[in-house]
Amino acid sequence: MDRTNWTEIEFILQGLSEYPKVEKLLFVICLMMYLVILLGNSTLIILILLDSRLHTPMYFFLGNLSLLDICYTSSFTPSVLIHFLSKKKTISFTRCVVQMSVSYTMGSTECVLLAVMAYDCYVAICNPLRYPIIMSKALCIQMAALSWGLGFLNSLTKTILAIRLPFCGKNVINQFVCEILTFVKLACADISLNEIAIMLGNVIFLFSPLLLICISYIFILSNVLRINSAEGRKKAFSTCSAHLTVETVFYGTILFTYMKPKSKDSAFDKLITLFYGVVTPMLNPIIYSLRNTEVLGTKYPKSNHFNV
Repeated sequence: MDRTNWTEIEFILQGLSEYPKVEKLLFVICLMMYLVILLGNSTLIILILLDSRLHTPMYFFLGNLSLLDICYTSSFTPSVLIHFLSKKKTISFTRCVVQMSVSYTMGSTECVLLAVMAYDCYVAICNPLRYPIIMSKALCIQMAALSWGLGFLNSLTKTILAIRLPFCGKNVINQFVCEILTFVKLACADISLNEIAIMLGNVIFLFSPLLLICISYIFILSNVLRINSAEGRKKAFSTCSAHLTVETVFYGTILFTYMKPKSKDSAFDKLITLFYGVVTPMLNPIIYSLRNTEVLGTKYPKSNHFNV
């Protein structure tokens, strides 16, 4: 197939076609999880917009995270649900490209956004008196825009490199969704440049933010340990406990998914990848809901400087 005839190209998403009963069970599970994602994250966004007590940098970034999670899961979950119930599990070239580019954008953006949220926690604990000055409304908007912009640019460069490849007949994707690496491996050309670009992108957008998060929490921990009273240490740590939990879940699932040894059972690997895509977005609003008293009465330094 010539790359100029994109409308003629269709890919087959193999998923678990050999286990139709399992797919029906997965349909129910994934549908329930998707509904929880939509309901939980939408509720958080609405609460943050309507409750003036939540018009702080912490919840501004949390609102961005919730919106990002909705966009991420919506980029592939409806398609996966349809394929679970249909015998024809094909996806057009255009839809496949859109699916992988949107999910790649959201994943890259979340990595940067979590680093930004870690910095917000660092300033709140280590510089509480200057917090309203440092974390101004303008800076918060700029940092959020930078997160989205960098994620978009990272995805755009990888997508442009991918769609320039010629495709000559191989069209079976052994996954539930279109992933950029499995996509480029179907091309009938040298993909070494694509693999290098993807690897560099993973290093920059995965490990660099993780390093910044670790550094931020090292400073936070050292500052908390210098607090004399146990109650003071507890209050200081509770300021960022939800963020730390979200970051641990996000990076823990990523590192487990991509760094674990490949199992002999490819079905297991595909299930791990699928649930990685829906578990973290589902857990984020639940984690913050468990801190409901903090959501309704933030423990950040009191300030009315940030009005959304």
